[in-house]
Amino acid sequence: MANDNQNQNLQAQEEQVEKTTGLINQIQKGQKAIMWSIIVLAIIVCVILIYIYAIRKPAIQAADDAIGQADITMTTGNDSTALHQYKQVADNYGYDAGNRAALNAAILLYRDGKYEEAIKYLKKYKATESIIGASSKSLEGDCYVNLKQLDKALDCFKQAIKLSDENPAYTPLFMLKAATVLREKGDYKAEAEMYKDIEKDYPTYAAQTGIEIQKYIKRAELQSEQAK
Repeated sequence: MANDNQNQNLQAQEEQVEKTTGLINQIQKGQKAIMWSIIVLAIIVCVILIYIYAIRKPAIQAADDAIGQADITMTTGNDSTALHQYKQVADNYGYDAGNRAALNAAILLYRDGKYEEAIKYLKKYKATESIIGASSKSLEGDCYVNLKQLDKALDCFKQAIKLSDENPAYTPLFMLKAATVLREKGDYKAEAEMYKDIEKDYPTYAAQTGIEIQKYIKRAELQSEQAK
């Protein structure tokens, strides 16, 4: 009987030792996991800091310096050299400088009648402000008009209308451009509706700009009837 009790005590002690050992192992594993998590986090933080201070900031500064030089060239009236510099910034840098350089290059290319190349740089440009973004889309539409690609032009003007967020000075202008393209496409009914929308949504625009909106509406309606 005494032996049985002793064996039971020994067994219980062994079980307790096993439980304690298992708990210690679990704690050690948990500590190792925490330690490795801290190490990994520290490495990530170091990589981020290296990127910010050793790569990103110098790159931003270089881009700012490059576009600043292009801006100076532009003020001297040397458009061709400024265009070359803007294209280099747009092609080789990102960030705000590269974005603005793409738009400036596109404007100069449009003035030179290089519409396809202007579109290329307009597609690089990412709008950060509604009016400038809408105007860039309108400029892209102008390029397509000159290239006789009316469907693409109309799509750009519609995007400009949407981006301009009902701005009373710009939205009706983009609507007029869209109406002109609709007229060129022979869609006189849609042209008349666009003029009517301008008259309804921006009632003072026609008077402010001297546009005879009613005359355009009647002309489009008449041609729409004749086309039936």
